[in-house]
Amino acid sequence: MQGSVKLRLLCGFFLLLPSITIMAASDLEREQRLEDEIVDAILDGDPLDLPRGDGGDFLGIYTETDADEPKGAVIILHGRGYHPDWAYTVQPLRVGLIDYGWNTLSIQLPVLKKEAKYFDYVPIFPEAYPRIESAISYLKEQGNEQIVLIAHSCGAHMANFWLDDVGHENIDAYVGLGMGATDYQQPMVRDFPLDKLKIPVLDLYGEHDYPAVHRYAPLRKMMIEAGGNWLDTL
Repeated sequence: MQGSVKLRLLCGFFLLLPSITIMAASDLEREQRLEDEIVDAILDGDPLDLPRGDGGDFLGIYTETDADEPKGAVIILHGRGYHPDWAYTVQPLRVGLIDYGWNTLSIQLPVLKKEAKYFDYVPIFPEAYPRIESAISYLKEQGNEQIVLIAHSCGAHMANFWLDDVGHENIDAYVGLGMGATDYQQPMVRDFPLDKLKIPVLDLYGEHDYPAVHRYAPLRKMMIEAGGNWLDTL
């Protein structure tokens, strides 16, 4: 009797495995819908299909500067549930920075359903790794020697995980916008990797940013200083 109960529990566990796997994967259908909604309306820059590492592609928008001697390129990571042409943070950056001599590549990050929270997103953070690396490879193929990573909100969480797990060897500077934003009673599951970075780091946040962003600001400052990565080394 006891053995049959264990067997039923084991069978039930394996029946649940497919649903667990699905819950830990990004929503590719929603991602495609976001791309379909924006790609034909892109006025500045060229839409790209970049390899995401699993045989599929993801959207990137490459915008070139008119400068005779570009300073390098910037990879831009959007906030939670948005897209690489998001009007309120991403689009002004990807278009505005070209006036200062930088090429920009804004990329689509993994997304979930609209109601998903921070804890829902944590398991899919590693899905961003091959996308960031694909963006770096593309920029190098275009002749960009200096590469800066700019990441906002949930994009900063993904960037921080990537920096912690993979390292910063392939970028030359990091800018975090609104780092540490999470949902109510959902604390960060991993510390910032800022003390490990030996590249220039800029921490930017708004006056009316999320409480956690302000609360963690002294810690981020201390970690940046511990890493010795002052911006005046540029």
